[in-house]
Amino acid sequence: QVQLVESGGGLVHPGESLNLSCVASGTTFSRNGMGWHRGNQRELVAHISSGYTLTYADGVKGRFTISRDNQKNTVFLQMSNLKPEDTGVYYCNLGGTSWAAGRYWGQGTQVTVSS
Repeated sequence: QVQLVESGGGLVHPGESLNLSCVASGTTFSRNGMGWHRGNQRELVAHISSGYTLTYADGVKGRFTISRDNQKNTVFLQMSNLKPEDTGVYYCNLGGTSWAAGRYWGQGTQVTVSS
């Protein structure tokens, strides 16, 4: 059974940083693309393929960095210079590509950017 558990959300002021983590279990993590999505529409924020190809939404390029540690079955999202429009629930996704989400989702973690 595949499980994804996110952590690291919170309330920050504009310009500050947050780091999200997602730990996967029940799957061969290294073989899967991993993505971070946001909001009810689950729009793609960032994706990292099994081959470490990186994709970012236009609005986060230069501010967010996605990475993965296959030894720890973990994908990370480092978010810097946060803006109010970055606010939302961030979901970890397993098995997708940069253009289509995979089947498995985490429960989500809330990120709120407010002054």
